Amino acid sequence: MKQDQKSKTNEAIRLDKWLWAARFYKTRAIAKQMIDGGKVFYNGQRTKSGKAVAIGDKITLRQGFEQKDVEVIALADKRKNATFAKTLYLETKQSIETREKNSLARKQGILLSPASDVKPDKKQRRQIRQLKERI
Repeated sequence: MKQDQKSKTNEAIRLDKWLWAARFYKTRAIAKQMIDGGKVFYNGQRTKSGKAVAIGDKITLRQGFEQKDVEVIALADKRKNATFAKTLYLETKQSIETREKNSLARKQGILLSPASDVKPDKKQRRQIRQLKERI
């Protein structure tokens, strides 16, 4: 009977637990905060941290300046080393290209350089932030 319960838990793993096991976030509490804060999208939609993850699902998440689009290819509820964690997901090529492009732009200071010597007002700062997030 315990084996049946154990196999059921392997089939249904919480989203926050999977993100923690895949080493996207350092703790489950941080993973839960990111999900509740709208930084993680499950199959294109906001979700709750208790959502059951299945193989083949698409997850979009933010880590600092970076946004990653990954596909779940394996399930795990235990946090192991980084090489094991990379076997749990597959990042899309478009996501990798976008992250590399943004990383290069940050290194060159393109995103942070002001367009003029005048300090932007609140509305202009909001527009700048929206533009940076779309790239």
